[in-house]
Amino acid sequence: MSLQWALIAGFLYVEIAVVLLLVLPLISARRWQSFFKSRFLQSLSNQAHLYFLILLAILVLFFLDAIREMRKYSDKEHMADHQHLDAEMQSTMRLFRAQRNFYISGFALFLSLVIRRLVTLISTQAMLEANSEASMKQAQSATQAAKQMMTLPKEEVQELNNQINELRKTLEKEKKDKEAVLRQSENLSEEYDRVCKLNTSLEKKLAAEAPSKKDD
Repeated sequence: MSLQWALIAGFLYVEIAVVLLLVLPLISARRWQSFFKSRFLQSLSNQAHLYFLILLAILVLFFLDAIREMRKYSDKEHMADHQHLDAEMQSTMRLFRAQRNFYISGFALFLSLVIRRLVTLISTQAMLEANSEASMKQAQSATQAAKQMMTLPKEEVQELNNQINELRKTLEKEKKDKEAVLRQSENLSEEYDRVCKLNTSLEKKLAAEAPSKKDD
């Protein structure tokens, strides 16, 4: 096996181990989420999409090269009927290597997509679990508050209702006062505009009468 295919095979074995770790229920989704949000992975997250695309491009190139080699030597195998036995054995061996490389690169490409999808699903699951626990805590607190309200004596409940009614009346009164102040402010503004217009007209009238008095 050449160096590049040995690297692809090693990468495939690493992918298999990662998939097993992600699938086995040994580590919870929250722990995986905390691992995904670690400083090291966060530093790589900005360029993770680019790295993934480069990796996919490399695997696709090796996959296509394996298909080309496999078709090449499979055609030679059909043509090797009248060749020497050693040449036929060599062609068969090359075809076997091409098929092996085809499966290695194909499974490596497939597992890359699977790992990316598993990471997305685990992150989503961790977020849903956190939201579910927060909702459960809110529901429990609301239930406890309702139970406490139900266990209060009637006198305290009546007192709370009276306080609520008083607060409601106070708010309504403040709302009416605010509306009255706004109306008064609008009236004052209109009156101010009217006075300004009247003042302007008087100044114009005085300015027009001033030359006539000087002539007299």
